[in-house]
Amino acid sequence: MSFEPSIVAFCCNWCSYAAADLAGVSRMKYPPNVRIIHVPCSGKVDQTYILKALEMGADGVMVTGCMEGQCHYLTGNFYTRDRVERLKRDLEKIGLGGRVDMFMMSAAMGREFAETATRFTEKIRELGPNPYKQVKQEG
Repeated sequence: MSFEPSIVAFCCNWCSYAAADLAGVSRMKYPPNVRIIHVPCSGKVDQTYILKALEMGADGVMVTGCMEGQCHYLTGNFYTRDRVERLKRDLEKIGLGGRVDMFMMSAAMGREFAETATRFTEKIRELGPNPYKQVKQEG
């Protein structure tokens, strides 16, 4: 049986959630194991939300926000980009590198959302299951 990763995608209301919606209504295919969490702004996505998703068994976490300079709350996506970059460095140190990433897109980028979700899922599939999830299930 092949491994099917569980992916959590935090999507901002104004751009990336709209892009995911456009992908869906346009019948663009992306993996069904991508679970979208609708947030008002990517700036609301704190590191603890990402860590909680991994702790609860997600194999990978995508954070998606507005394009640079187009955030409806002006700088939310910049703060989150910086938080995600710091978290990625920390996760690398504990063996969870590559499982978290941030992507910026506009509401009109449905195809890009589908392609990004597909590429990210493939990357996580290559990494294999979240090692924390394996430990948690055994313990």
